[in-house]
Amino acid sequence: MEHQTPTPHIGAQYNEIAKTVIMAGDPLRAKMMAERYLTDVKTVNEVRGMYAYTGMHNGKRVTVMGHGMGIPSIAIYTYELYNFYDVETIIRVGSCGSRQMDVRIGELVLAMGSCTDSHYADQYNLSGTFAPIADFGLLRAAADACDRLGYKYHVGNTFATDSFYCEDPRKTNWTKMGVLADEMEAAALYMNAARAGKKALVICTVSDHILTGETTTSEQRQNTFTQMMDVAFSLL
Repeated sequence: MEHQTPTPHIGAQYNEIAKTVIMAGDPLRAKMMAERYLTDVKTVNEVRGMYAYTGMHNGKRVTVMGHGMGIPSIAIYTYELYNFYDVETIIRVGSCGSRQMDVRIGELVLAMGSCTDSHYADQYNLSGTFAPIADFGLLRAAADACDRLGYKYHVGNTFATDSFYCEDPRKTNWTKMGVLADEMEAAALYMNAARAGKKALVICTVSDHILTGETTTSEQRQNTFTQMMDVAFSLL
């Protein structure tokens, strides 16, 4: 696809976005990653307050960027990154809600697959149900990084839901099927990657527990969930 840049949602020029992009729902988390991990940083997007920064990490060029909340938001940004900026790899770091008793607050979840209640896949006119999955090379490297760094992690299925507030927040049938945690974006990211022939991985930190009611503050989620970022930047 030709380089239709800047896009309606990303103000960067084509060559201002790196081939690997690490994304977070909160644009302030992207800002924090730029300050913590990057050198020679340039702000390349401020459209709609969805900050993006390109810089260097250990000699490798990378862009960090916000993607907003929910499947419609991440779907727009990642589609444009893959298809208009020729991005090869997108790694999402974010929070999730555990739905298994042994997946605890502060631990990492590597999303091998993403179940969903979204109808995002309908556009592909498939004759069955598509199973959105991570890139295995990234997934294996992330697990290896967790082992090396001594971070507690879980690998398995997650659930990308369209509803943050819903009538049945526990949705225990997903728990019975072994789903580790809920978040709101992985399915669309994995579908966009599959359709574009690109790579994607979601690494989450457990910020709350659906079964026990435990939770963290928004300030903690923005500023202290750094293990997942360490893992993401180790994949460059």
